[in-house]
Amino acid sequence: MAMLSAQLEEVRSQAEKSLFMPGSAQEVRTGVYAMANIPLPPSAKYRYIAAEAMVIENSGGSNKNETIASLQKLSTALNILEKYGSNLTSSNRPKYWRTVKHNNPVFRATVDAIHGGRAVLCLYGYTNQQPDGLSFPDEVIEPDIAKVASVTLEVMSLRMELDMLVKDVHPHPEFFERIIHSLTRKDDEEVSTDSAAVSPVSDRPWQRMSLPMNSLSQPKGLLSLSSLTSAKQTALSTDYCGICRIFPVASHCNTCAQSLCSECDRLYHSPSGRAMHIRVPVAPSRPSKTVSASLATWQCSCTTVNTMQQVLCDTCERPRLAAAAAPTMHEEPQQPSTITEWQCKSCTVVNTGSSVLCEVCERPRLATRPPVTPSRPTPSTAVLLDSQWICQVCTYANHASSLRCEMCDFLRSDPVPSPSKPLPPSPVIDFTPLSIRPKLTPTEDPDLKRQRLMREEGLKLIQLIREGEIKGVSPEEVYTSLRVSGSGSLSGSPCDWVKTELPLRLDEICAIAASFQHSPKPLHSTLFNCTGEESGLEGLKSGTVPLSRAEAKQAWLTAGGDSEKAARQALRDRWAKVKELASLGFTDTAACEEALRQSGGEVRGALVLLQRPLLEPFHKHMWSDEPEQPIDINHPDKQRVCRRLLATYDLPSWGRCELVLSLLRDPAAPYTLEDVVQAVRESHDRDFIRRVLTKECPICLSVFPHSKMQSLTSCQCSVCSGCFKQHFTIAVRDKHIRDMVCPVCWEPDINDPEHLNSYFSTLDIQLRDCLEPDVYELFHKKLTEQALIKDPKFLWCSHCSYGFIYDGDQLKVTCLQCRNSFCAQCKKPWEAQHAGLSCEQFQLWKRENDPEYQRQGLAGYLRDNGITCPNCRFQYALARGGCMHFSCSQCRYQFCSGCNNPFHTTCAVAQCSVTGLHAHHPRDCLFYLRDWEPSRLQALLQKNGVAYNTDTAPGTQTGVCGVIEQKDEGAHQTDSACGAQTQPGQAGLCEKHYREYLVSLINGYSIDPAPLFNFNELLLACRRYQVELARGEGEDDRPYYNRLMKKLLEDVPLGDKVPRKK
Repeated sequence: MAMLSAQLEEVRSQAEKSLFMPGSAQEVRTGVYAMANIPLPPSAKYRYIAAEAMVIENSGGSNKNETIASLQKLSTALNILEKYGSNLTSSNRPKYWRTVKHNNPVFRATVDAIHGGRAVLCLYGYTNQQPDGLSFPDEVIEPDIAKVASVTLEVMSLRMELDMLVKDVHPHPEFFERIIHSLTRKDDEEVSTDSAAVSPVSDRPWQRMSLPMNSLSQPKGLLSLSSLTSAKQTALSTDYCGICRIFPVASHCNTCAQSLCSECDRLYHSPSGRAMHIRVPVAPSRPSKTVSASLATWQCSCTTVNTMQQVLCDTCERPRLAAAAAPTMHEEPQQPSTITEWQCKSCTVVNTGSSVLCEVCERPRLATRPPVTPSRPTPSTAVLLDSQWICQVCTYANHASSLRCEMCDFLRSDPVPSPSKPLPPSPVIDFTPLSIRPKLTPTEDPDLKRQRLMREEGLKLIQLIREGEIKGVSPEEVYTSLRVSGSGSLSGSPCDWVKTELPLRLDEICAIAASFQHSPKPLHSTLFNCTGEESGLEGLKSGTVPLSRAEAKQAWLTAGGDSEKAARQALRDRWAKVKELASLGFTDTAACEEALRQSGGEVRGALVLLQRPLLEPFHKHMWSDEPEQPIDINHPDKQRVCRRLLATYDLPSWGRCELVLSLLRDPAAPYTLEDVVQAVRESHDRDFIRRVLTKECPICLSVFPHSKMQSLTSCQCSVCSGCFKQHFTIAVRDKHIRDMVCPVCWEPDINDPEHLNSYFSTLDIQLRDCLEPDVYELFHKKLTEQALIKDPKFLWCSHCSYGFIYDGDQLKVTCLQCRNSFCAQCKKPWEAQHAGLSCEQFQLWKRENDPEYQRQGLAGYLRDNGITCPNCRFQYALARGGCMHFSCSQCRYQFCSGCNNPFHTTCAVAQCSVTGLHAHHPRDCLFYLRDWEPSRLQALLQKNGVAYNTDTAPGTQTGVCGVIEQKDEGAHQTDSACGAQTQPGQAGLCEKHYREYLVSLINGYSIDPAPLFNFNELLLACRRYQVELARGEGEDDRPYYNRLMKKLLEDVPLGDKVPRKK
């Protein structure tokens, strides 16, 4: 025993290791096969699953074939359970591994159809019971792989043992034959009633021994036997060991009263306290022969002889199948123990011992099972019994060919009769046959006939209801018409009766109700005395309005088709509805009855008809073309005015209406009704409302309510609607689009392109309903021009300042407005010499060949290299002059004429602390270099090898500078000659414009002026451009200067917008 257990554990551990490794299916199968071949009973071989109980509870049948069929079903269920375990131990588990659904057809047909299937799932970890299945608990993230593998291995082993048992190749079938007695019983073998043990089917010694006496793991349903010791010291035994229940008894201990095998005897009596026990050897002997029993009786283990129809013994109430474990003929019969519960012999329900009648079938306790077939069946019942069999559990009549009950799925107890087996001879006495044999009419069971008729009538009724739905007849009408037309018979079509006869029947009910209304008092008392309403009698007598067909039809359905009863019911319903309408304020009984007749007895429809005359004045007022009368604030009825305000202006409360009325009646505050209502909707504070209603316009200084004021999104200023409209009308017609800002604070600064787009998109919404249509159209035109300026293909005409989109690739462009031509690249007026030459080549040719250009000298150079707006690219033939702040006349863009950086009041540089209008200039901008002496600028050019001009051009006017520049004259800006005195050696220009000429050469050749900075200029430039000025300890001036110069040249580049024309 110990060696077999050790061998089992070794095989189990190896198989579990193989189950974890992928691709080891053959090793797992080998280990399972080894486990199945170990000669141990199921109770000792399986540690987790209750294998012995599962086999006993799922093995049914009275012979071997039926038992094998039930074991095959158990094997199929174990195969499905094996797949569940394999999925859990797999590294690639399915998506929905956490749940097992009960509605799965495979699960219902296999696992859920056996006993113990869900217990195995609980061992896997499916312990959480759900409404539709089993699942892992929420706190469990991963299954217990080791336990699942052990349980899966046992399921695989048990399935393999059952497969071998079914195929009759199991090496040790005796372990299963001990717990399933029908395995040793052949198909045509009857149960032996007089034998002391199960009849042997082979010569194996363990099959000729009875069950042990004190088995602790004895399966449920098997009865243990008392071991009886003989008076002699050596006795014959057919028992197994009382401890291992595997090997036969070798000795009997008189001290501890146990029968043990040799191995268990050695282990059990090895302690010193049991070594002195007296043990008697027992010699094995063959069991006695089986004594055949009568075919009509069977003998229980308590030696009571019972009839074959009895399932339980009359004395000890043991089941009939327990007779195989009865004691031998030489033993004394066992006395029955105290009965605490008893099983009904008719319906097999277990009842308490104190009950006399069965709780289900109410049959007496000692009553036997009622006979299934009559003792002398008639020919018709004999034919019925041949085609059916009655289930002994639920008494359901099944077909003769089925092995299981169709209702309770219980296995058929009696074998299927062979069709070739002849019927037993009839016990009826022979008589002389008649010359004409009478025809026998088969009789039918009354209950079955009643059920069949009920089912047929129900199906016919359903069919008629479906036909009625197609034809528009309700189920109630179909059923009632059946009762009326056919007295409950389902013959004929009720739909045709409803279409043809029902209107006549309803008219008859209306006539009966009219006769009831004029009948004497006893009839009315029968209608209303039940409710105690005597007033209804008088009202009913005085009423002359007849019933409608709809009312009669509803009462007819309620009364089940009885015309007189329907008439009484219709009158009751009519009077109840009249009372309900009276409770709503309509006391005219005749009008209420007429409204009910027109609405078909519906209270809601009658209420609509009764309210219609009351709403007639309101309808006329709503649909009239007359204007609404204004609200009279000074009307003496204050509540009437408040109700009018509440209905007209939809104020939130009655208190707000009173507040509006008090503000309008204030003589010191001339407010309009609409302004007060709008202010009161926003707040209920009187002081706040007064402030809202008295806003002062900063332009015209008039007082307006807040609703009459308008403001822009860019500022907090508010002006009246008139001033707002007038300001923007003038700005659109007479000014530039960039002048369309707030008339009070002149915000926002629209030089920033991002602010410009968002500002004009919001302003367009405000001006749409404010400006006149022609002014609004002009505003959109200017917006379009402003957007076209940013297009790279947009060109300004150099002759008439007209702008347009040019898609061509030629240099010569003809203006669509003035029809003059100019160059698309250099924007100069077109000349014939420009054809075939680039702009640089044409400029060089003019300097060398055009006398007029040569006469102008550097003044013409400065004019040709004039100012170009960086926003709209409009060119000005002007010198940059003294003030570097330039404002474009086309787009109002403000920028520096030396570096093209914008002038603004709101700076985008985070470190800037300058307030007001300013720009950030690079170090090579004219803004800084105009302060240098011409000699210093010439030295910078000479250092970089750039030639410059110092001589005056021949033919030019001497002594006066002729460079054209923009000058401020009052409120306007004009273009005129400089007129300043020239200096010798400055090419006929004044010193200001000669410096501008030298700086244009410096910018054209991208020369950095930093190398000529002195120490103070270098420190100032480093501070301006945020360069670190930290000086090292003990650092001299020259190394410090060189380090700062190097850092400035590396970290701060030249201006990226500075004009670089050579």
